[in-house]
This record gives sequence, C-alpha cells and structure tokens, in this order.
Amino acid sequence: MKRIGLIILAATLAAKLWAAETNGLPALTLAEAQALALRDHPRIAAANDRALAAQEVTTEKRSGYFPQANLYVTAAGADSDSTRIMAGGLNNPSIYNRAAGGLAVSQLITDFGRTANLAAGAKFQAQAEKQNAAGARETVLLQVAADYFSALEAQAVLRVARQTLATRQLLLNQVSALATNQLRSELDVSFARVAVEEGRLLVQRSRNDADAAMASLSTALGSDHFTQYQLVEPAMPAGAGTNDISDLVQTALAQRPELLSLRNQREAALRVARSDRDARLPTISAVGTVGGSPTHDGRLPDNYGAAALQLSLPLFAGGYYTAQQREAELRAAAAAEMLRTAENEAIRDVRIAWLNLNDALEQLQTTEELVRQAGEAYELAEARYKSGISSIVELSQAQLALTSAQITGINARYNVFIQQASLAYQTGRTEQ
Repeated sequence: MKRIGLIILAATLAAKLWAAETNGLPALTLAEAQALALRDHPRIAAANDRALAAQEVTTEKRSGYFPQANLYVTAAGADSDSTRIMAGGLNNPSIYNRAAGGLAVSQLITDFGRTANLAAGAKFQAQAEKQNAAGARETVLLQVAADYFSALEAQAVLRVARQTLATRQLLLNQVSALATNQLRSELDVSFARVAVEEGRLLVQRSRNDADAAMASLSTALGSDHFTQYQLVEPAMPAGAGTNDISDLVQTALAQRPELLSLRNQREAALRVARSDRDARLPTISAVGTVGGSPTHDGRLPDNYGAAALQLSLPLFAGGYYTAQQREAELRAAAAAEMLRTAENEAIRDVRIAWLNLNDALEQLQTTEELVRQAGEAYELAEARYKSGISSIVELSQAQLALTSAQITGINARYNVFIQQASLAYQTGRTEQ
C-alpha cells in the first residue's frame, strides 16, 4: 500500500507540473495540424504554382489553332523619289514617303497534327505537374504526421521522466529520514541521491527532446517561428497490420501521385515525339492584310488589301528535324523506363512499410509485457528493500529497468502511429 501511495503521489506531482506547463496552450489535433500545413507550407505553395504554370503552357500550345492578328503602324521617309535599297534583301527595295497603318491576320489551316500533338503533350505535362503538387502535399502531410507523433512521444517520455524523478525524490526523502533515525545507512542515502540526480538528468534531456520535437513540428506546419501546442492524443488504430499486401500494392500502383506524374510525363514525351515527326510535314495557312495611308507619296494608293494561301514545306535543314525526332523518341523511351523503375520501387516501399507496421505492432505487444514484468520486478525489489533483505542497489536497478521499459513502451506505441502513416503514404492514401 505504501508503494502504491508513493507512485500515486509521484504521478500526481508530475501530472500537476505538466498541467501547469500546458495550461493555456492552443490544442492541436493531427487533422488540424495537417490543415495548417496544407494552408501555410511553402513547398505546397511552390508545387501549386508550378502546376498552374504548366496549365498556362497548355494554353500557349493551343494558341496555334486560333487566328494570329498583328497591328502595324509605319512612318517612312526617303531622301529622294528614287530611293532604293541596293543590298541586304530580296524584297521590294523601293522606299516611299508615307505614314500608314494596317492589320495582318494569319490562320493555320493544317499542319497535319503537329499543333495537336504539341497541345496534347503540354496537357499531359500539366497533369504531371498537378500530380507532382499532390505528391508534395502527401510528403508534407507525412512529415506533419511523423513530427506530430514524435512530439507526442517526446512529451510522454518527459512525463515519465518527471514521474521517475518525483518517485526517486520521495524515496530519497524517506531514506534520509530513516538514516537520521539510524534505520538506514548513509550509503543508502548516497545511492538514493545518485538516483535522484540521474532522474534529473533524464528530465533535462527529455525536456530538450520535447522542445526540439515541437520545433520540428512548427517547421512542418510551414511556420517560421516556434510555437508550443497542447497536442491531442489519437486513438490507437485497430487491426492496422491485417491488410493484404497484394491489395496494398495495387492501390499504390493506381494512386501514388509520383507514378501518375511519371505516366503523364511518358505520354507527354510520346506526343512531343509525334509533333517532332510531324514537323517535316507541310504547313498550310491563310494570310490576309488590310490597311490605309492617310499621307503618302502620290504613287501609292490610299488603301490596300491582300489575301493568300501559304504552304510551307521544309526540304533540307542539315538533319535537324530527324535528330529532333530521334531525340524526342529517346526521351520518351527513357520516361517509360523511369516509370518502370518507379513502379518497382513503389512495390518495394509498400512491402517494407507493411513489414515495418506489422513489426511495430508486435513490438508494442512485447513492450507492454516488458512494462508489466518490470513493474512487478520493481514491486518485488521495493518489498525486499523495505524488509531489509536486499540493498538499495537492487532497488535502484529495478527503478532504472522500469523507467527504461516505460520509455521503450512509449517509443513502441508512437512508432505504430508513424509506421501506419508511412504505409498510408506509400500506398497513396495519406488522409488529409
């Protein structure tokens, strides 16, 4: 009964100290933390901007379907009525005094699929950037979850450390009182003091780890300053390791953003290769121009207008078009191989994450038994010490074993949460 009262008193003191520190701090759940990161993290903002920029490229490539209109204003002066450009061009070299304005319009009739393939390639590239943005969000959410659970773990260890220190301090007080009445030796007092100082060191290290974990969480949320939160403990997942690995692999292949991005990049590369192939085909356009000249040489008309069909066919460019097509085809082949590599790596990552989660669940069960056995050993060591049949060294070792088992149990508990988040990330199912 005395041991139970000692533990309860120590736990009460540690709980009061923790409550005093967290009182007034803003509460933060994992879902709220992820929402903050989605709103504030610069990596997500950058990925979204790249996705929007890629959409503009699609508009750029599709612009070839529409008429191209240009407005011209020209004012020219000649030093004589017979001014001619004698060198530097094959166009009409005559120059007349004039001030004129005009509108020129050109409309692509057909380029035999080149613009269509360019537009399709840009569209697939935009979709790839959109998936890259989704991948950036998934990565940030995973980091938030890992840092959130690490911070909870560090805070739990700090509470255990404070409870341990409080228990050892109470024991020191009792042993000191007994030594004063010559019921215990000064050696026992010395060992109790050593245990207290070790407990104080554990508290100091744990406090630093808790602050460091909270700093990492603040950064993961996209904040540029350190903020303390009162984190909300989530419920332990039930049956987290019972999923069939084959179903998880298929889910990952179908949903992982980086795989979707690589598939879109492969399609974009194929469309670019087709457009480079079509670059050697004719281009047919309709062109027209109209305008007027309010002041001009007498030999020029007041208004002008003309229209034409224009066919352009590349005949020889020193192998440029062939090399360009071959380059695009090789890049498309490389994109396909990169996709195959990424799919193989995704299968590996899912399997490893699945194994790690199941291992974490098994370790949690083992550590729960370890904590129970360490608690029983501590009870026995304390009873033996109070009965005078063992030394304080045995009691100190039992205390140390119990504290170590409790910390190991905390690590195992939050490792389950982290491994579950990792498996969700590897299968493309990170919850937002």
